[in-house]
Amino acid sequence: QVQLEESGGGLVQTGGSLKLSCAASQRTVSNFAMGWFRQAPGKEREFVAAIRWIGGTTYYADSVKGRFVISRDNTRTAVSLQMNSLKPDDTAVYYCVADRSPITSNIQNRRAYNYWGQGTQVTVSS
Repeated sequence: QVQLEESGGGLVQTGGSLKLSCAASQRTVSNFAMGWFRQAPGKEREFVAAIRWIGGTTYYADSVKGRFVISRDNTRTAVSLQMNSLKPDDTAVYYCVADRSPITSNIQNRRAYNYWGQGTQVTVSS
């Protein structure tokens, strides 16, 4: 059982930056993917970004491409999300996720991930 813990959320002004981090309780197997989802009040939980351990391939939601960067460490226990040029629409609870690497067509599907963190709040003020 993998437990995930997020950190780094907070309050930032429009145009600012934040970096989220996620630590896994144990080293994940090589064929894993980790990523981030977010949920704003009254909205569905949505995919933000993901990265595969093998090869380091990254995936992004269209809404964050060019502004967010996901990265992983070499120990396969942590992933980060650098968020730049933040907008009020980015305000949400951000969840770290992990599971055996989904097929590409499923990488943005929240049901492909069985391991979830508790979430960290990101608030972008206008």
